[in-house]
Amino acid sequence: MRVSEAFPSNYLKASDLQGKNVVVTINHIVMEDVGDDHKPIVYFQGKAKGLVLNKTNANNIVVLYGDDMDAWIGKPITLFPAMVDFQGRTVEAIRVKAASGQMPARAPVAPPVAPTTQPPQAAYFDGDPGSDVPF
Repeated sequence: MRVSEAFPSNYLKASDLQGKNVVVTINHIVMEDVGDDHKPIVYFQGKAKGLVLNKTNANNIVVLYGDDMDAWIGKPITLFPAMVDFQGRTVEAIRVKAASGQMPARAPVAPPVAPTTQPPQAAYFDGDPGSDVPF
């Protein structure tokens, strides 16, 4: 008998993924008490266990589908095992990414570049293309 069989969990654990990437479709999200916290739990079509949503995974889904959790329903994501630092130890955790071929709904936006106050200097060319190279 395995310890995990003696103490079954209602929620997904990294070991449930068996080292594989698993594409799932979000079925519904509910707030539940988990220990001393009240957290969102994401449930998937055809799966009994839900994923306790941490901030990292929530932010990854936000990049894909936006901030409104209701808009996530019916959307695919990939769950995958990853080694992460947690309370000073390296442990296996579940992480979320786009399903294969899925593009983020909104690409990260680069910060604006401040305009320069001086016009660019004209390049000096004396006919020798290597003359301004410092070696």
